[in-house]
Amino acid sequence: MPVKAADSALKTYTQEEAFEASVKYFKGDDLAARVWVNKYALKDSAGNIYEKNPNEMHRRIAKEIARIEQRYTNPLSEEEVFNAIKDFKYIVPQGSPMAGIGNPYQIGSLSNCFVIGNKGESDSYGGIMKIDQEQVQLMKRRGGVGHDLSHIRPKGSPVKNSALTSTGIVPFMERYSNSTREVAQDGRRGALMLSVSINHPDSEDFIDAKMEQGKVTGANVSVRMDDAFMKAVQNGEKYTQKYPIFSENPKNTNEIEAGKLWKKIVHNAWKSAEPGILFWDTIINESVPDCYADLGYKTVSTNPCGEIPLCPYDSCRLLAINLFSYVENPFTDKAEFNYELFKKNIIIAQKIMDDIIDLELEKVDAILAKIDADPQTDEVKAVERNLWSNIKHKAEEGRRTGIGITAEGDMLAALGIQYGSQEGNDFSVEIHKMLAIETYRASVYAAKERGAFKIFDSEREKENPFILRLKEADEKLYYDMLEYGRRNIALLTIAPTGTTSLMTQTSSGIEPVFLPVYKRRRKVNPNDKNSRVDFVDEVGDSWEEYVVFHHRFKQWMEINGIATDKNYTQQELNKIVEKSPYYKATSNDVDWLSKVRMQGAVQKWVDHSISVTINLPNDATEDLVGKLYLEAWQAGCKGVTVYRDGSRSGVLISNDEKKEESKDTLTTFPTKRPEVLKADVVRFQNSKDKWIAFIGLIDDKPYEIFTGFADDEDGILIPRWVGEGLIIKNRNQDGTSRYDFQYENKRGYKTTIEGLSHKFNPEFWNYAKLISSTLRHGMPIVKAVDLINSLQLDTESINTWKNGVARALKRYVADGTEATKQKCENCNSTSLIYQEGCLTCKDCGSSKCG
Repeated sequence: MPVKAADSALKTYTQEEAFEASVKYFKGDDLAARVWVNKYALKDSAGNIYEKNPNEMHRRIAKEIARIEQRYTNPLSEEEVFNAIKDFKYIVPQGSPMAGIGNPYQIGSLSNCFVIGNKGESDSYGGIMKIDQEQVQLMKRRGGVGHDLSHIRPKGSPVKNSALTSTGIVPFMERYSNSTREVAQDGRRGALMLSVSINHPDSEDFIDAKMEQGKVTGANVSVRMDDAFMKAVQNGEKYTQKYPIFSENPKNTNEIEAGKLWKKIVHNAWKSAEPGILFWDTIINESVPDCYADLGYKTVSTNPCGEIPLCPYDSCRLLAINLFSYVENPFTDKAEFNYELFKKNIIIAQKIMDDIIDLELEKVDAILAKIDADPQTDEVKAVERNLWSNIKHKAEEGRRTGIGITAEGDMLAALGIQYGSQEGNDFSVEIHKMLAIETYRASVYAAKERGAFKIFDSEREKENPFILRLKEADEKLYYDMLEYGRRNIALLTIAPTGTTSLMTQTSSGIEPVFLPVYKRRRKVNPNDKNSRVDFVDEVGDSWEEYVVFHHRFKQWMEINGIATDKNYTQQELNKIVEKSPYYKATSNDVDWLSKVRMQGAVQKWVDHSISVTINLPNDATEDLVGKLYLEAWQAGCKGVTVYRDGSRSGVLISNDEKKEESKDTLTTFPTKRPEVLKADVVRFQNSKDKWIAFIGLIDDKPYEIFTGFADDEDGILIPRWVGEGLIIKNRNQDGTSRYDFQYENKRGYKTTIEGLSHKFNPEFWNYAKLISSTLRHGMPIVKAVDLINSLQLDTESINTWKNGVARALKRYVADGTEATKQKCENCNSTSLIYQEGCLTCKDCGSSKCG
């Protein structure tokens, strides 16, 4: 039976107890311990923690998998499952499965990725708003969401309502982005992918949307490129955009110079790392699920990181195999890959993945039961209920899984093979080919024992390129599949492993190692005779610097008799790195064209897609970015993202002026406050209080802020759907100023909330007035955030205000802006920049939102 809610007799642990036990488990790695306790330890909404270290989490997962296994023949035992997943050594359920399996305290999904969409009615306002609601409903259950905007009619198209013509794609990009930013996911922000076809007449506006500061900051954006466009770019030809896209009888057509739009895509990617590129014809032609497109499996978009192309209302759960753990005698002359153990564990991994689908179906039933029990009317609950019913149907019918890998970089280093070399690329292809063949074999055997996915039809798949490669590689597997079918419609992916790789203590996903060694700092008492002071900061605090080694680099050092507890100089560290298999094999060292070719070759053995980023130095040219994109298309990649170091530091103030905003210049505002300001409504929650901020904007930059409690007798009641409006300066009867907020309701009537300054606690108003004054006199937003964080406020409620306002203003910090007066919690580096409101360390790569 499913795990029941735990009773009060179960042992609980404090945050510190769990942290200390986990630090011991991770052998002193406090970052891994903190991530595990915060993200994956079993806890309830009151903050009670029921697991003190990952062993207990793995036991929880193993019990649930073993329970499902008992439904089928030849079941795995609990011990077999536990031994495969314990210590993050061989098989690692990712994210949502790790947090959600056997969790009685949260009613959530086990899926990491979702795509949503509509049929023909999706171009209506009703269809567009339905997607917005579905997106929010999924994000509150912890899922990342993707959807495509190619169905929305272009700007200026006639419509039969009071607007007369449509607004095009970009306003809806903003709507979906803002909805994402509003949803909290246990400390995570929602994740969204928006895509559009290059064939859409508004695709240029889509490509430019994120180049304006503060716009569409809650979404990743990717362009669906078709082969005809790519060939037009190669040949210097014109290209015809259509609406509906690719229609034989389009309502709109637009002939463009393909090369001109291509240059814009390349420039924007060079400048801001977006848009990403999806080679759509390759995705569709290679897609096994698209063999069933007429049955509802037509791929329309991808999840936020691009590794799972999906049809509407399908979802996928992810699992990673730790490749490093299959290297025996690592970092020695006797190092070799244990192929037999690898094959054995692939079978176990695919069984676990299929069991997780059954567990997901139980979770969806629990979500549907909660929806039915909620007090709202059926009319209010209809969209949410239909959403989860559709998701349940797709999970039952297609049983899609997502087996991937992590530690590719460490695996190659452990074998003495340089990442990015021809030898490295060839070995990676060999491993991924074996993974594909054995995963499909496991799915065929599962079909024999458990039954094939409901709509399996070998005739539909017989011309699919991926299936034909399997046939050529292993004819027995192919003919077994014809006889027994397959348990799952699609099975493979390579996702970014992010925090998972912190716990496996390896490199992430298919990527090379970020850095083999870096320095951290710890604060010391200079009067302590045993302390060493290496650095004194601007406020006089003393710090000791010490070296931190990447875990597997440290293992290489130990095997080769190199001391890991010595305080090396930078020159000594450089010499050590030069002797290691990580030399010239980090993310900034690898030859870019070689990495693109590796991705294309590996992609041939991944039926979904690969999440990979090509890291370029700051001085990389736009021509190089364009060359890499073309090479990726020709190599057979399904998508690619390019990140040039520091590329998010300059964003455009406006698309007309094409001027770069300097991070150091002051914003110039009018000397006299305009009587009417555009305003954003920002909601946030700290502790158990709901807050609201009204941010007055000039040229989309914060000019003033009003803040306080929302939905409270002392605060303001404003509908959840309101995201923007106007702040209007009016006069009271006694001649004093009053600031009112006006918005338009869903019926088109304008509603006014009078006197923002008098709605909130006077103390809040005074602090907000102080911050507004700094903003309107041109203080950079990042400096204003520092000012807010430095305020010495006593009461807990004011501290809550401080955190909330800082978060609200961070929305407007330009990507790439350097943080000040802050240090990385991981390595104590001061090289911190903002990326979509999250502080990201340029030295060690760690990221923190808040």
